[in-house]
Amino acid sequence: MSYSFLKNYSNHYLPLIKLGLPIIVGQIGTIVLSFADTLMVGHHTTPELAAAAFVSGIINLFIIFGQGYSYGLSPIIGECFGARKYREAGASLRGSIVVNSLMGGGIVFFLMLIYANLGHMGQPDELMKYIGPFFLLQVISIPFVMLFFSFKQFADSITDTKISMWILLGGNLFNIVSNYFLIYGNFGAPELGLLGAGISTLVARILMLVIFALIFLKSKRYVRYLPGFYFEKVTHELLHKLNVLGWPIAMQMGMETAAFSLSTVMIGWLGTVSLAAHQVTLTISQICYMIYYGLGTAISVRVSYFKGMNDYKNVRDSTYCGFRLMMCLVVITSTIVIVFSHQLAALFTTSEDVQQMIGLLIYPLLIYQFGDGLQITFANALRGISVVKPMMYIAFVSYFLVSLPLGYFLGIVLHWGTLGVWMAFPFGLTTAGLLYYKAFHHYMHEQAQSVGRSNYHESGSIYDEGKVRKFVHTRNV
Repeated sequence: MSYSFLKNYSNHYLPLIKLGLPIIVGQIGTIVLSFADTLMVGHHTTPELAAAAFVSGIINLFIIFGQGYSYGLSPIIGECFGARKYREAGASLRGSIVVNSLMGGGIVFFLMLIYANLGHMGQPDELMKYIGPFFLLQVISIPFVMLFFSFKQFADSITDTKISMWILLGGNLFNIVSNYFLIYGNFGAPELGLLGAGISTLVARILMLVIFALIFLKSKRYVRYLPGFYFEKVTHELLHKLNVLGWPIAMQMGMETAAFSLSTVMIGWLGTVSLAAHQVTLTISQICYMIYYGLGTAISVRVSYFKGMNDYKNVRDSTYCGFRLMMCLVVITSTIVIVFSHQLAALFTTSEDVQQMIGLLIYPLLIYQFGDGLQITFANALRGISVVKPMMYIAFVSYFLVSLPLGYFLGIVLHWGTLGVWMAFPFGLTTAGLLYYKAFHHYMHEQAQSVGRSNYHESGSIYDEGKVRKFVHTRNV
């Protein structure tokens, strides 16, 4: 085993794993809310599963957009944390709460416009009685989700990733237990089906926000940030910076999600069975995505830390070490999915027609895992170095000019159906990954030229992982 590998393991692989693992568990927790609803609703009735697919496709688009917008806080907090500017970090959190509240209100407005036009979106008539109430409950939860994102981005950016993990796991456990009562009517509770799943998700999201806020305000670990949170002025410059960083990431993540959400609408034209199979396969895909994005967030945190030190060698090394770890995750998750594909399908639904179609959709899902890991790695590296504007244009090309038109052509024009729509995803995600990589490589090349190659390659000499760990540990003092 080479010295170079051992050094990278100590300096990058191990810290990325330690930082990323709680985020991965927390990210999985986020999607388990949807997973639990899909799994438990699927065993109630197939029409309710299809209705959940349609609503989730739209709602998730806006939630991911809002989550991307909230990521504007991460590099700001990361820089404050690195410079020990705790008052500024607290003020930045309050600024994030302001802008995220406004964003939540805007999302609710647009979702209500969609709600008013649900009857004109070409979905099967048998689903409409389920779609409307479930849609409204999801809309009501949006402001609570956006405020939760403020606290989560803050905690993750100061490397306190475990708190988000435990809150998300607790919220998911509550949601699953509540689903058991309200979907099926167990232990004297009313049998509400999909409506019960919506109520459970709403209450879980409210509780998670309240618990996170109380921990921040009452826990000793955050006491150093409270003076800034309470008393520092939230400046126009801060709000402007949050918007400048947040909007491009929101657009990038929103367009990526739109490729799947608008595909859900197209698949809805093909019937209830197609929509149900799409929802189950999409849920499996989202679990893989959340695992990858947990590691991607760790890459972003590490990269932003080193950028704050002007240590571009370790910016580069962290990114490429992260990419190698990402490919290991891709191999592991893909192996699990292909080995247990039949069991996963049966877990969600008892319909043989739906299970058969899921078996077909697994193959394009496996094909695009490499592209997904590639684009997540380098999108988060770009976010960590605050190079966010190119991400918008890359997402537009990859998803609106490649993925969606190709999905329509293969699935609808050529009549390949649901499989044709899914075959477009590998092209869109891989295109995005290659273009993000090119943008990152171009930025690093510019930095190497601007600071001088010798200084660029030697900048890592100022880095001492032991000192970093010691400094990170001081947050709990």
